[in-house]
Amino acid sequence: MADDRRQDGADDLDQRIKDAQDRQRHAMTNEEGRAESRGWAVGIEFIGAVLVSGLIGFGIDKWLDTGPWAMIVLLILGFAAGTRRAMKTSASFDSDPDTGNRK
Repeated sequence: MADDRRQDGADDLDQRIKDAQDRQRHAMTNEEGRAESRGWAVGIEFIGAVLVSGLIGFGIDKWLDTGPWAMIVLLILGFAAGTRRAMKTSASFDSDPDTGNRK
């Protein structure tokens, strides 16, 4: 009889744990959603700057037959520009009153 009560209690506990996990998974607030979107935007801007500069360098190398040098130089410049842009964008998120996170 004691084993039956433990089993019922364990089932109840398992159900409560499952319910709590489901609530936590689906409880993303609007503010968290905006923060996630902004994070993706920073990453995409960075990758875009590097890719575009690399493609331009590749095109210059093909056009002038200069080997990989233009692509290497433009990749470095694209990385620097992407990093600078990401830092500026992130700084504006920290001071933006719409995020709710102020320094």
